[in-house]
Amino acid sequence: MKVNTLKRNLVSFSFVLPCLVGFAFFYLLPTVRGFIFSFTDWDLFSPAKFVGLKNYAKLFSDKDFWTAMKVTVTYVLLNIPLQTVLAMIIALIMNKASKATGFIRGVFLTPWIMSNVVVGLLWFWMLDPPVGIIDAALVGLGLQKINFLTDVRTALASIAGINIWRHMGYTALLVFAGLQSVPKEIEEAAIIDGCGSVRKFFFVVLPYIRPVMLFVIVTTVIGSFQIYDTIAVTTKGGPVTATYAIYLFIYKNGFESYKMGYASAASIVLFVILAFVSFVQMKFMRANESDN
Repeated sequence: MKVNTLKRNLVSFSFVLPCLVGFAFFYLLPTVRGFIFSFTDWDLFSPAKFVGLKNYAKLFSDKDFWTAMKVTVTYVLLNIPLQTVLAMIIALIMNKASKATGFIRGVFLTPWIMSNVVVGLLWFWMLDPPVGIIDAALVGLGLQKINFLTDVRTALASIAGINIWRHMGYTALLVFAGLQSVPKEIEEAAIIDGCGSVRKFFFVVLPYIRPVMLFVIVTTVIGSFQIYDTIAVTTKGGPVTATYAIYLFIYKNGFESYKMGYASAASIVLFVILAFVSFVQMKFMRANESDN
């Protein structure tokens, strides 16, 4: 019996091993190296010099860092609620329209299949005031042109809109998978007990798919904090600092100013923030409990 158990465990471990090796080399090792470099003064070319907590002390008094954090948090607050609600609506539509589900999934997944750079360039051209099709449509309707990406009042919201358009289909597919797992017997019992569609959704369906919603919200929040490529190919952090997100701050310090130790310190601070935010979300949504 013990031999069979050991053999089964070894076979199981052999399937997991490639992922563990990839995780160790491409995630764990760079994280450890980044943590070490965060205590150094390193310009990528000269040997790193240990400076202790100097990078962290400088970081917390850096106005650009706090500006980048403010912009990033604002972006997350613009992106997550609307993306989640739209994804939920799309998932509910797919769950009801069973015959057209394949076609609908294909339509909504198309933006997500495209790379962020391609999506960013596509929307950059469409939102361009002189030649963009969006402003041409507004003028055709008798409205004024809007400087979507060049006005400090609309630039960040426009970036959020672009990424909502790209990711909501994928998020909807995850929610749809959760909805498909809800037993029909539970929904039928709720209807017999007098639950309307709204009450059934909030008090029966939503609690049942809470593990899926937890995964969706945690991953989308983490992804939103890591916004970079869309900004890099559209606004480059502007106008002024309206879209100067934390990833752009890290990139500019590390690869343009060659302050890799300082950029590593900012990366570690971001890692700690994301870990804390994820912990709070999992605690708030009771990740260790199940309604199934």
